[in-house]
Amino acid sequence: MAIIITDECINCGACEPECPNNAIYDAGAAWRFSDGTALRGVIDFGDGTTLDAEETQSPISEEFYYIVSDKCTECKGFHDEPQCAAVCPVDCCIDDEDVRETEEELLAKKAWLHGEG
Repeated sequence: MAIIITDECINCGACEPECPNNAIYDAGAAWRFSDGTALRGVIDFGDGTTLDAEETQSPISEEFYYIVSDKCTECKGFHDEPQCAAVCPVDCCIDDEDVRETEEELLAKKAWLHGEG
């Protein structure tokens, strides 16, 4: 599963630099798949959906830091635990019950994001 940031976030920013996938963004900040990844040009999600990796995406939250679930790998392949949760002073980085992925899926996502496959 991916990690989400709850509305208990105090916007301290401790989590953002810890993410190896650049999946964490400040409140109101636009994001791109290309940010901090090897993804460039048109990317294919394998289900018929494609988009430009460098196309700006709308912020997921205007009020507090947020995590892009399509870029979150729970730090699999990088660390033993999600680093955002490890550094969060208010424990608002939690498992996203709506996004369930196996370790194999998370490692495949890591490879896809970083051009390792």
